[in-house]
Amino acid sequence: KAQDNADTVTFMFESPNHEKVSDYEMKLMNLDQEHLGIPETDYSCVVRMPSMEFARICRDLAQFSESMLICCTKEGVKFSASGDVGSANVKLAQTSSVDKEEEAVVIEMQEPVTLTFACRYLNAFTKASPLSGQVQLSMSAD
Repeated sequence: KAQDNADTVTFMFESPNHEKVSDYEMKLMNLDQEHLGIPETDYSCVVRMPSMEFARICRDLAQFSESMLICCTKEGVKFSASGDVGSANVKLAQTSSVDKEEEAVVIEMQEPVTLTFACRYLNAFTKASPLSGQVQLSMSAD
């Protein structure tokens, strides 16, 4: 809730059985900046996979290196990390048939792509995994 011309907003959460009520008040920010949009982009490779599986891969590979290589080819998608303690590779092929759509691994590829990402940031993104059953990785070389 927010009052007219107020400088704060209040969020109130109540459990279904009314045993717990939480309220948070935050100061509003005045953003006098122009709107920044994300331009439409055609990606060379798009991978859709279960979000919890992606989170597990990111967590596991972060034990080997600070960065992770994601390589998308016609054979599938490969996640790799290599460091002082060893190396790890996880290869996922496109699933041909699954009972549940959210368990599928779908790869749409125009050309092979290999990119390196910091595990720290990928693991920060995967904290939102419970919000959706699937994650989409859209990648291009440039």
